[in-house]
Amino acid sequence: MGIGDKMTKFKDAELMALNGLKMDEGFKSRAYTCTAGKLTVGYGRNLEDRGLSIAEAKLLLKNDIKNVTRLLNDRYGWFHVLSEARQYVCINMAFNLGMAGFDTFKKMHAAILLGEFEIAAKEMLDSKWATQVGDRARRLAVAMRLGKADQLKGDYNE
Repeated sequence: MGIGDKMTKFKDAELMALNGLKMDEGFKSRAYTCTAGKLTVGYGRNLEDRGLSIAEAKLLLKNDIKNVTRLLNDRYGWFHVLSEARQYVCINMAFNLGMAGFDTFKKMHAAILLGEFEIAAKEMLDSKWATQVGDRARRLAVAMRLGKADQLKGDYNE
C-alpha cells in the first residue's frame, strides 16, 4: 500500500466521521452545556477545552459582518450611498450594539440622512455607548465626521 492509498483511507474515514458525528452530536446553533458540563456549540465543539482557532474566529467574524451589512442595507435606505468609511462606522456600531441597540441612535440616523455628519458624530459621542467603549467611539466618530478610515484598508493581522 502506497502513501497515496493511506491518504485516501484517511479521507474516507474523515468523511465517515463527518457524517456520523453530525448525526450523533446533532447541531446546536447556540452555546449549551454538554453532559460533561462543558460549554459547547455547533456539532459538539467543546469551547472550554478547545476554543476557536484564529481562522475559525475570522470566518465567524466575516459571516457576522456580511449579516450586519445586509441588515443595515435592508433597514436603512441611506446606508448604501454612504462612503465606505461611514458604512464601516455603521457596521462596527451595529456589530457591537446589535441591531436593536443601533436602532436607538435615532438622532444620528436623522443626521446621516441629511448628510450632517458632524452632528451624527456628536450624537455618537453623546451616548452611554460612547462612555462604555471609550476610544472606539472617538475613532468611529472621527471616521463618521471625515468620511475616511484609510488606515483600515490593509489586512489586520494579530
